[in-house]
Amino acid sequence: MDIQPHTITETLAVGRPWLMSVLGIETNQTVTLDLTAFDQNLHWTEASKYQPERKLKSGIPLGKNTTTGLYEPYAAVTNEVQTATITGGPTGGTFTLTFNGQTTAAIAYNATAAAVQTALENLSNVNPGDIKVTGNTSGPYTLTFGGQYLGDNVSSITATASLTGGSTPGVTMATTTAGGTATATDGTQLFAGFLFTEASFYPTTTKIAAPIMVHGQIDVTKLPVAFDPKDVPAGSNTNFVYGI
Repeated sequence: MDIQPHTITETLAVGRPWLMSVLGIETNQTVTLDLTAFDQNLHWTEASKYQPERKLKSGIPLGKNTTTGLYEPYAAVTNEVQTATITGGPTGGTFTLTFNGQTTAAIAYNATAAAVQTALENLSNVNPGDIKVTGNTSGPYTLTFGGQYLGDNVSSITATASLTGGSTPGVTMATTTAGGTATATDGTQLFAGFLFTEASFYPTTTKIAAPIMVHGQIDVTKLPVAFDPKDVPAGSNTNFVYGI
């Protein structure tokens, strides 16, 4: 006989810290999940190294695949991605970036991505996490929107250059991914509800039944994956009140 202890981490909300259950007992529907569509760490974790069970996290936004009839992670709309490219090989000078009427302080021509991100986060309309900047020193810089701009089709950032040296130096801005665009056409682009409870399954299992919450009050900041209720497409038949 091989007996191993089984540990489940619970909170006062019974594994549902995202649930603000001021509306009383919630009405849920039982659906079938396609487990092959869920990712490790993002959607599920191993129970322990001694146990084969896996646990789906409660609060995962779900959509229904109209081809299979099974429920998968909701295919959220795209996040905006813009790029800033310094051209002409400058050897000195600065540039500024303007977003929704707010302009950064001067940014060095050879600034790191972290310095560009800090300059943007110093704007009154950008909070930490709203724009993540990656790239090499002197660019190109990739600006990925999130936070309050998660899934939004935001205004294009503009650049003003005061660069020196090189050959006609400047800063070129481009939108590489427009925000707010549906990422699927199989039905999962329509939000259906949240996985109400943690769900255990074995590695060889491909489908399980689980409760989906289609009515209630939610704290979106405590969901296991990023989710912006403004981006739920028209046609969703769910009813939620979102807290912050």
